[in-house]
Amino acid sequence: MIDVILKKGKEKAALQRHPWMFSGAIDKVKGSPVNGEVVVVRAADKEFLAYGYYNAQSRVAVRLLEWDESKIIDKEWYHLKIKNAIAARRHVLKDGNTNTCRLIFSEADFLPGLIVDQYADFLSLQILSAGMETIKEDIIAILKEELQPKGIFDKSDSSARTHENLEMAQGLLWGEMPPEFIEVKENGILYHINIAEGQKSGFYCDQRDNRRLLADYAEGKHVLDCFSYSGGFSLNSLSKGASHVTSVDSSALAIETLKHNVKLNGYNEDRQTSIQSDVNKQLRIFKEEDKKFDIIVLDPPKYAPSRSALDRAARAYKDLNRLAMHLLEPGGLLATFSCSGAVDIDTFKQIIAWAALDAGKEVQIIQQFCQPEDHPVRISFSEGEYLKGLLLRVL
Repeated sequence: MIDVILKKGKEKAALQRHPWMFSGAIDKVKGSPVNGEVVVVRAADKEFLAYGYYNAQSRVAVRLLEWDESKIIDKEWYHLKIKNAIAARRHVLKDGNTNTCRLIFSEADFLPGLIVDQYADFLSLQILSAGMETIKEDIIAILKEELQPKGIFDKSDSSARTHENLEMAQGLLWGEMPPEFIEVKENGILYHINIAEGQKSGFYCDQRDNRRLLADYAEGKHVLDCFSYSGGFSLNSLSKGASHVTSVDSSALAIETLKHNVKLNGYNEDRQTSIQSDVNKQLRIFKEEDKKFDIIVLDPPKYAPSRSALDRAARAYKDLNRLAMHLLEPGGLLATFSCSGAVDIDTFKQIIAWAALDAGKEVQIIQQFCQPEDHPVRISFSEGEYLKGLLLRVL
């Protein structure tokens, strides 16, 4: 196995079990590992630190896997990690009210670059690192053995693969081709999920708990769900007696799927309005029309994919929240989220404070949202805590 030697004083992150080793920390590589090959990472004094995937094309030159020198990184090692990750999600699925969740969450489950989501009897797989790409067939075999799915679909179409010198990929990996719409259940609510054409892996199961929490406030209220996608917040609000839900998304497929999901659950279609539009544009239209809502949900896409985009993202989050605050009835609730890992919760609170100041509103934080248990955060990897949100009362 090839040794990667770090510069003097650069071993701290590895000793603290952070899973990323940046190229600038490396002094020398003793050999010519291919991208995705497992290497030994050593301190400047040659002391063993960890095993990890090497990739000369990536800024994250080594993705660390194992800190125990006695372990062997083979199929059995991967099998144990995958088995442990699946076992940790049994609690999410045990009551039968939910049959979709994230089974494997990359670095959080000690499998950097591997994401697996379950949608009823089908699995959606994303591979985002060269190391995981090299053992794809083993991963498929292990998932078949552990879960006996009807089919496994590759959703490795993320631009993140380009950083690993990998081409984007999508298609059936094994078993049956998923139907156009897979019927899944979350919080007792039915959804039709389109894996092939849907965003990310097909569905945003990271908001499961937050949808349920917010819905407890929805009875008798007029709710505005922005960036509604397939209707998670909309459907949960309807299930808890919202008087009316207005859902806005720029995607025609999302709006079509949302309407279908309203019918699927047997909700009164007169209580829900779908609008295909750019959210910022639509919020301005609502303001011109002097529309008011009791609850507004803002769940935008990732505005800050990296720290270099933070200033631009902060302005976008501020403007979005400022517009929403103007549309709330006095004492109305704003559920606002950021899925940008580069935006920590303290920064997000500061952005909301700027938005409130610009809007001329007094704001109270009454609840803080986070990602659910199937999206765990390793204590040594704070970057994994990407989803954060606030429930605000706007006065």
